[in-house]
Amino acid sequence: MSRKELKDMKHTGLFRRTPPAMVETGRLADFAYLDPGSVYLDSACQSLRPQPVVDALTAYYTEYNACGGRVKYAWGTRVDREVQDTRKAVLDLLGLSGRSHAVSFTLNTTFGLNLLLQQLPQGRFAQVVTSHIEHNSVFLPTMTAATRLGVPRLVLDRAPDGALVYQPAQLERAVVVVNVASNIDGRLLTNLTDVVRDTHARGGIVILDAAQAMAHERSLLAKTEADAICFSAHKMYGASLGVVVATHELLGSLDLTFVGGGMVADVREDSYDLLPNDPGALLEPGLQAWGEIIALGRAIEWMGKVRPGGRNPAEHVQGLSQRLFEGLSDIPGLTLVNTEASPVISLYAPKQDSHRLAVFLSQSQIMVRSGYFCVHHYLKHQLGLPPLLRFSLGLHSTTADIDAATQALARLMKGLS
Repeated sequence: MSRKELKDMKHTGLFRRTPPAMVETGRLADFAYLDPGSVYLDSACQSLRPQPVVDALTAYYTEYNACGGRVKYAWGTRVDREVQDTRKAVLDLLGLSGRSHAVSFTLNTTFGLNLLLQQLPQGRFAQVVTSHIEHNSVFLPTMTAATRLGVPRLVLDRAPDGALVYQPAQLERAVVVVNVASNIDGRLLTNLTDVVRDTHARGGIVILDAAQAMAHERSLLAKTEADAICFSAHKMYGASLGVVVATHELLGSLDLTFVGGGMVADVREDSYDLLPNDPGALLEPGLQAWGEIIALGRAIEWMGKVRPGGRNPAEHVQGLSQRLFEGLSDIPGLTLVNTEASPVISLYAPKQDSHRLAVFLSQSQIMVRSGYFCVHHYLKHQLGLPPLLRFSLGLHSTTADIDAATQALARLMKGLS
C-alpha cells in the first residue's frame, strides 16, 4: 500500500471504527474511534490515545522511519529535531531547565526506576526508604537496591491525605523512593516539598514515581527539586514509553553497569568514552523508540490545548471524579477504599468476587480493573483486603460513561443480592 493510500485512509476516517458523526455521547472528537457503547475506565493502567498521537506515530512509520542520532540524511535529521523537541517539552511541562536536568527515554516507569536504583554508587547511602502503598515497580527495586548497596530498607506509612509519615532522622543519607499519586485511590504526596528538603538536608536523594501523577496531578511536581522523576508516557495519552527526568548531578554519580551503543563517543579494546555534554544518554543504551518519543511530544502538545466540555482538563476530570465517587457511594453492598473523590477509585463488595464483577461489567462494555493492581503488600498483606475493583478516569471519559458504569454496577449488585 502506498503512502498516499495510507494518508487517504486516515483522512477519510477508515482508521476509525466509528466516524466522528456517530459520536453522540459528549466524547472528544479525538477519541472518535472509540465505540460509543464502550466505557473504558482503566486509564490508571494506560490511557487511550487521542487521534493526534495516533497520527504522529503513524506518520513516523510511514513518512520518515529513520534512526535518530546516527544518520545524516533528511529523515534522520527530522527524527533528531523532533526528539529534542520532546525532551524540551517534558522539561517545560515540569518547569525544569536543561541546565540542571536531563530527559532520558526508557521502556517504562519500572525500567527507569531500576536503571537508577541498580546503578547508584556504593558507600554513599546509609539506607533505602519507601512507603507501604507503593506499586511493585517501586517496592521490589527498593528491596534489591538495598541488598546491592548493603544497607537497611525502611518502609514508612502514608497518611490518609497521602503525606509520607517520617521523622527527619529517618532520612539520614537515604535513597527515598515514593509515589506522587497512588494507583489505588489517587492520594497525593502532599508533603513532597518537605520530603525533598529534609532528605537533601541529610545528604540523601529523592526519586519519584510519577506514573499516576503526570496526566492529572503534575502541578504538584512543578519545579520540584527532587533528584529524579520517573513516569510513563502511556499513562498520559502517549504511546508506550518510559521517561526519566534526573539532575545532571545524579546521572553523573551513577556507577554504570548497563551500557551500550548510543552512549559513547569512542570505544577501545578495554575502555570507552561517554558522549560529552549529554547526561541523558547515560540511561539510553541502544536504539530508542523514536516514534513513541515523537508521539509523546504530540501528547504533551495535545494536553496543553484540549478543552473537554469547554473546561480545562483538571476541572473536567475533577467533576467526573466527584460524580463517580458519589454514584459508587450510593450503591448498597460496596465498600470504597477511597475516602474522597479522585481520578482513581477502588472498592470491593464483601460478599462478591471482584474478578467476577469485572467480568459481568465487561458484558455491558464497562471496562474496569480487578485485582491488587501490583500493590500486593499493602492491599493483601497489610490491610487484608480481597481483590478490588478499580475505576480510573481519563480525558476521554464523559458523564455518560460515569452514569453507564454506576448504573450497570448498581443493577449487578441488586441482582446478586
